[in-house]
Amino acid sequence: MASIELKLKVETSAEWLPHALAHFDEVLIDHAHCEKKAAANALSLLQAYPDVPGLPAQMARLAREESAHLARVLEIMETRGLTLGRDGGDPYAQGLQTGLRSSPLERRIDRLLVAGIIEARSCERLELLATGLSDESLRRFYAELAQSEDGHQRLFLRLACAVESPAIVEARLESLLLLEAALIQRLPIRAAIH
Repeated sequence: MASIELKLKVETSAEWLPHALAHFDEVLIDHAHCEKKAAANALSLLQAYPDVPGLPAQMARLAREESAHLARVLEIMETRGLTLGRDGGDPYAQGLQTGLRSSPLERRIDRLLVAGIIEARSCERLELLATGLSDESLRRFYAELAQSEDGHQRLFLRLACAVESPAIVEARLESLLLLEAALIQRLPIRAAIH
């Protein structure tokens, strides 16, 4: 397990941060939707795979943590006079979902690895916001969240390795990371976390 690392194949474009900072209210709204979906995904994984050792308790804690992040983002939005509105969808996450295989055991490993990849990309982008924002309290908030997302991607990788051999996890992770890299390079720059 120690030898497997979730390392993104491509970095976020240098154009993303200036665009995100110029449209930060849109980023906040998208961020709230991301936290909401992360909490829902944790509960969905708990529902789908209650027999995986350690997963139910880990996903319950993760859902609680992501819900707390959502509450904090909503508080920031409220101070800025923003409302959540409807979720317009995330072409990045939708693109990754197309890579999920259909057989139950393959789908389980894919869901865990895709969740980890999303957390890794979120970590990278939240770190960028932490360095780029001028408001010190927002910088601290996003630095804290980036650290949290880093822990989450490691958790999903550990869970994947608990249900499948390291060699299979590593090979599948490589395929999904290539899919993610192609998506990042193809999708337009958006005022969004992904």
